[in-house]
Amino acid sequence: MRPRLPSPLCELSDPRLTALGLRLRLKRDDLIHPEVPGNKWRKLKYNLAAARERGEHTLLTFGGAYSNHLRATAAAGRALGLATVGVVRGEELADRPLNPSLAFAAERGMRLVFVDRATYRAKHTPQVLERLLAAHGPAYVLPEGGSNEAAVRGCAELPAELGDDVDTVCVAVGTGGTLAGIAAGLPAGRRAIGFAVLRGGFLADEVADLQRRTYGAPTDNWHVENDFHHGGYARRGPELDAFLADFATRHGFAPEPVYVGKMLFGLFALAERGAFAPGTRLVAVVTG
Repeated sequence: MRPRLPSPLCELSDPRLTALGLRLRLKRDDLIHPEVPGNKWRKLKYNLAAARERGEHTLLTFGGAYSNHLRATAAAGRALGLATVGVVRGEELADRPLNPSLAFAAERGMRLVFVDRATYRAKHTPQVLERLLAAHGPAYVLPEGGSNEAAVRGCAELPAELGDDVDTVCVAVGTGGTLAGIAAGLPAGRRAIGFAVLRGGFLADEVADLQRRTYGAPTDNWHVENDFHHGGYARRGPELDAFLADFATRHGFAPEPVYVGKMLFGLFALAERGAFAPGTRLVAVVTG
């Protein structure tokens, strides 16, 4: 697998930001690899190395019906000769035709295991893990979304690709690993902003916990914006749709709406509210 690294850093000229004295560039991590794009590559990099060092031949991980993490894990496993098992939330899906995301994973050799929602919620308890490993292991276990200490270290490498010409890095937050790593990798005086794509206001705690587990303590150069999830994960409304349609018309680039679209919506909303001082140099990470 040959990643495109460093990923492109593209200027985005938008009069709404220019009028406020702001500069925005897009970090196109979605172009790292056609089947393992964005933060998925960075999260998997050291996890895959650890699995091979331990002599594991199988990766076992978790995701919902439309999980990009399951897709990426299946593709990476196939490329490296590792078997993959995807534990999918929703046992009722076992009797339905596979959606494009799950079909992609299955075509790349992932064994899909559908479990009820109660079991899925308890997926990281010893009892459930032991049962899954007894049936499908031995295996290297990756958490949902791939966010663990190894993933944080992989994402912490991104800031080194930005150079010194940046003040604030913006990124969508689903499980917290990407923001935890980026913030840890930033040089002094720079900040990171995470835009939650789930409701509940719990993601800041997840990010802090990941940094604590990886580095011993959380950094103080980041925060999470919780007002731009548009109703919750994978939910959207006319306001977000209108923003994304206008963005695509202006820039010839259509951000996916689950993560990147919500992050960009939030970034522009904060800019209009005066959250960024004139002269601020922004980078928005296109994670997929």
